[in-house]
Amino acid sequence: MKCPFCKGPDTQVVDTRENEEGNSIRRRRRCLSCEKRFTTFETVELRMPQVVKQNGMRSEFDEEKLRTSFSRALHKRPVSTGLVDAAIHNVTQKVFALGEREIGSRQIGEMVMKELLKLDKVAYIRFASVYKSFQDVGDFTEAVEEVRKTPARRKLPAK
Repeated sequence: MKCPFCKGPDTQVVDTRENEEGNSIRRRRRCLSCEKRFTTFETVELRMPQVVKQNGMRSEFDEEKLRTSFSRALHKRPVSTGLVDAAIHNVTQKVFALGEREIGSRQIGEMVMKELLKLDKVAYIRFASVYKSFQDVGDFTEAVEEVRKTPARRKLPAK
């Protein structure tokens, strides 16, 4: 690490401390040339993959777009914010866990559909109708039959 004062190439770590959350390290350093001290921080940088859209365009992964999709599908449905946040977290973690530099928007859409199916069947049908570009009533019928085959989720007791 170069000294920010004299640009000397050699510094020595005097003290190292981890922050309370354990996600960064603070280091006190001393320049061996000018003897001045300074602080550096180390943090992990996690990069989400690029999203490749159907038309081939690429964009940054955007958790807010996920939230918007869930919100639209779940509009006026009895699903708590906590469950929605958990579903968004699940999708984000699955995307990150793939370890890929790029992911297709279709793959993300499939993950969203799986989470919506767990949360609310009506929301699943809403999302699927747009995502799969339903053209007629037959498409809805197929989706409803698919939903009927899945076991019902356990509802949490009301407080």
